Amino acid sequence: MIKNAFASEIIYSKYKDLKTCDVIERDEQAGIEKVAESVGIICGVVPTTNPTSTAIFKALIALKTRNAIVFSPHPRAAKSTIEAARIVHDAAVAAGAPPGIIAWLPAPTLALSQALMQHKQVKLILATGGPAMVHAAYSSGHPAVGVGSGNTPAIIDASADVEMAVSSILMSKSFDNGMICASEQSVVVVESVYQAVVAEFEKRGAYILTPAEALKAGAIMILPGGKLNVDIVGQSVDKLSKLFGLTAVPRGTRVLIGEASVVGPGEPWAYEKLSPLLGMYRAPTFEAAVDLAAALVDFAGAGHTSVLYTDTQNKAAIKLFESRINTCRMLINTPAAQGAIGACVTQSECERARLCLTRRRAHSRGRFQLPPGPEPDAGLWLLG
Repeated sequence: MIKNAFASEIIYSKYKDLKTCDVIERDEQAGIEKVAESVGIICGVVPTTNPTSTAIFKALIALKTRNAIVFSPHPRAAKSTIEAARIVHDAAVAAGAPPGIIAWLPAPTLALSQALMQHKQVKLILATGGPAMVHAAYSSGHPAVGVGSGNTPAIIDASADVEMAVSSILMSKSFDNGMICASEQSVVVVESVYQAVVAEFEKRGAYILTPAEALKAGAIMILPGGKLNVDIVGQSVDKLSKLFGLTAVPRGTRVLIGEASVVGPGEPWAYEKLSPLLGMYRAPTFEAAVDLAAALVDFAGAGHTSVLYTDTQNKAAIKLFESRINTCRMLINTPAAQGAIGACVTQSECERARLCLTRRRAHSRGRFQLPPGPEPDAGLWLLG
């Protein structure tokens, strides 16, 4: 519910008054006009991890820019995507849009998705999915905007507020059972605060796996060849524990954490996991922590998202972080799943969002709650 509300009501409110067609900027002195034109038919590739919110969002931005859109749902979530697209289509037609302005593949397959992306009448592809799908979009012969795997690392510096950092990471990682591609996949902790971070994770409901348990889980979550086991995606801790054969995990555990020391194909905890599973690394210095985070990004998430928890006056650390790590979204003291889309990051903002959702969706059973403890830093930095 929260993702759908953000993708619809919040996005609509944000952009409803923004001019997106015809003359959008005029410089009388220089005699220059900036004109925005529609491109035509857009192909929208929708992932199984966000099958409804992605469809809603892409449909709205297509309509806002006077474009038609044809969706290629993921076969595992086709019914959900099609129903979301149908709802937006019917509302648009009722408001005066032409019928068929939003369409979809009724029985999607890989071959049909590729055929749609390569169709001569498609002028732009908005591709959200795994690396293979994004690569196919960029290889289609049409302009494409792709979003692939994340593998977001979060660094906890020695100067960080440990309680706030751990609270924020758990809020992000436990939301929607860790399916948000921007959510933290690994935590890199500076040695001097490592034990304090471990204790805070355990205090707030995370379970640190033993080396034997981490090895057991890793053999199941990442398949040979480095492929993510789709059976773990978006599953609860209880289900994951049963799948991995873990018997010591307490009921109510929010996240499972596996400690690791290397980055590469031989370490399952170094991969993107899209579930309430989190790798954790120990670094002797802040510089080493940045190197580890950069290696995680380069290994399986280049260009996506990274996070740093530090004292906001620590400008030198922030500068090193932003110059060294190859991501387009760089967040400071912010839960990644929420901060990556510009959503609420303070308790007061979350309360306002909760009240808004309650008024508009009073019949729903959805809830948006922060874990106990200090609220995240109000500052959201987007660097790079």
